[in-house]
Amino acid sequence: MSTETLRLPGFDDLDRDRLRARSSVKWHRPAPDVLPAWVADMDFPVPPAVTDALRAAVERRDLGYPDWPDGSPLRTSFARRMADRYGWTAHADRVREQTDLIQCLQLVLHLATGPGDAVAIQTPNYPPFLATLTTMGRVAVPVPMEDTDEGWRMDFAALDAAVKRSGCRVLVLVNPHNPTGRALTRAELEETAAIARRHDLLVVSDEIHAELVHAPHRHIPFASLSPDAARRTVTLTSATKSFNLAAIRCAVTHYGPDRLLALRDAQPPDLYGTVSPLGVVATEAAWRDGDAWQRDLLTVLDRNRRRVQQVLRTRLPHLRHHLPEATYLAWIDARPLELEQPPVERVLEAGGVLLDGGSPFGPGADGFLRLNFATSHGVLEDILTGLTRALAPDNAQEENDLTPGHTPDRSFFRCR
Repeated sequence: MSTETLRLPGFDDLDRDRLRARSSVKWHRPAPDVLPAWVADMDFPVPPAVTDALRAAVERRDLGYPDWPDGSPLRTSFARRMADRYGWTAHADRVREQTDLIQCLQLVLHLATGPGDAVAIQTPNYPPFLATLTTMGRVAVPVPMEDTDEGWRMDFAALDAAVKRSGCRVLVLVNPHNPTGRALTRAELEETAAIARRHDLLVVSDEIHAELVHAPHRHIPFASLSPDAARRTVTLTSATKSFNLAAIRCAVTHYGPDRLLALRDAQPPDLYGTVSPLGVVATEAAWRDGDAWQRDLLTVLDRNRRRVQQVLRTRLPHLRHHLPEATYLAWIDARPLELEQPPVERVLEAGGVLLDGGSPFGPGADGFLRLNFATSHGVLEDILTGLTRALAPDNAQEENDLTPGHTPDRSFFRCR
């Protein structure tokens, strides 16, 4: 079966009424006649292994205070997964649990920097990261990604110059990158590491999308590059993105620098909250028993990313887009259309589809759209039809360019 005709139970038989009945923000916030493809949640059911583990914990009434005198079992589980997946010897005794990846970043910045300090960060970038720098009074030093004919690339000369100019001592590295979908190569990571060594940078490496890399690309943990990289890197990750578990509120931080780990451990133990035992149960189940589900997920995401690219090339050839190497997010440049309104607004009003994009993603992001394609074949087809209606309203091929056998649900595409 080709990827074009591939349909997987559990991934392609989503019930839209049940999706809309959820209380989570992705489907709950938009109006009933709008299809959501904005916030980075997947529409797919939770992996059965996670459901079974959570149900078992509740049924045995195991909801009391956990007995974790030396930290949760996630510390060992994380180290084991890094070794098994990437050959990285992460140390369990350097892992600390937090409730959320953004909290992980904020705690590291709180410990390592002060108000007015400069922090280098790739742009475009995940809006809550950029907002964190603003609300914490740190000075964001944008390092623009380059849009080349081969795809998005790090601009190392710009990174080196920005760090030197600003005097910053921290780099927030998002790899795989949100929103462009780049999975940085070893050569790119080693060049980044050389700059970090030259300027004595602390590297805060967000690797939450690491397990959503599409073949033949592969993820390389930044801290695994060398002993120097390991000593200067704080790695942030979670099972929430790769197993669709955002609400479990569970993340981990691996501290490379001794001084930073000591500062973290000197804080009052509950000042920054403690992770939920159910979050630990869910994460452990995902990492231990969820790989088969994740393989199916990656098959569906690969099909979907290629479908997005196909539709953009055939129906909307004036838009600029690179096939993402990782994540379930497409970053689309709508600036060539020279729209009179932000493209997010145009797609919502004329296509009945809610996307993300624009200035919250940082300097130069105006005119861009971010599309979440982690959904069923049928929902994605209707999202793409709505996108086409909004950005190519005179395209006569729209009705004939759908995947054979798919009839769009027109109630979602009412112009308002």
